[in-house]
Amino acid sequence: MRLIEPLALLDGPQAGAAIAAGTARPLAGGPLAFSLARLLPEPEPRPASDIPSSWDTSVLRLTSPPAAGWIQRPSVMGVVNITPDSFSDGGDFLDPGRAVAAGLAMSAAGAAIVDVGGESTRPGATPTPPEIEQARILPVIRELARQGVRVSADTRNSATMAAALDAGAAIINDTSALSYDPEAAPLLARADVPVLLMHMRGTPASMMAEANYTDVALEVTAELAARLTVAEAAGIARERIALDPGIGFAKRTEHNLELLSRLPLLLNLSCPLVVGVSRKRFIGQVGGEAELRRRLPGSLAAGLFALSCGASMLRVHDVVETMQALRVWQALGSGQLASLSLALAAGWRNNG
Repeated sequence: MRLIEPLALLDGPQAGAAIAAGTARPLAGGPLAFSLARLLPEPEPRPASDIPSSWDTSVLRLTSPPAAGWIQRPSVMGVVNITPDSFSDGGDFLDPGRAVAAGLAMSAAGAAIVDVGGESTRPGATPTPPEIEQARILPVIRELARQGVRVSADTRNSATMAAALDAGAAIINDTSALSYDPEAAPLLARADVPVLLMHMRGTPASMMAEANYTDVALEVTAELAARLTVAEAAGIARERIALDPGIGFAKRTEHNLELLSRLPLLLNLSCPLVVGVSRKRFIGQVGGEAELRRRLPGSLAAGLFALSCGASMLRVHDVVETMQALRVWQALGSGQLASLSLALAAGWRNNG
């Protein structure tokens, strides 16, 4: 597959005007657009208006809306980890009542999906037996689903996937991208539910030893493309698949920063992107904050940046704060601010 790297991104009314003028192309169906592009491995970009017809197949893949329609852009996935040792909220929700209350609050605050997990995938974590994982998450999934919450089960074990779906989960989020359990892909093909596939090398226990890249954006794209091939070969239609670049998973700070800045490259795979930067280590390293729960400002900045680079959904711990930031970000990018400024200026003139 030949990859196009979209550059010089535009958003809002500016993007629409440039597309109408023929100086930009829509990115993943819009509202983002790109005015420059390069066909990898060519080093030099060219104007979007000067893309040759030989690129047509790749351009169509990049400019068309993602196949999966079950994720709206922009939206938020709330995280509820029912574990004693998750990197950020380990131990907070071991009580099922607290976990359910947290999920309900996230949904009420605007989370489109609540992601429930019972196995820590922090760097160095050891596997959790599926029966323990299920004992943690199934009562919570069952109650959240009963109350109308759209639940995603964060698991890489096929037995837990099956039990979670029976309990009412609507989506499966596999951090191994179907590489951990050979029964996962055929199970999900039969289940006919949406699937989120995340990039990671190795396992949580070994992944940081495999954080070696020559070109992290290109390699993550290629490795996720390979997992997509496996999923489709098993019978999981691309319309059901979203992708997660796995920020922080087998990636060091420099890899995370480069991958986020080149996120549009992943849109060549024709799937919506879910990005999780919330409270991650690189936020603390770049922002100078060692305390996990004080990384909200950096998490919001990185999350909004990911949306501006083509992500459809943010996976976050702080739903209320993220939704507020998201609404302001949308208003600023939609042209509402310009309309408000014109209205205020007109009012000032009329009253002057």
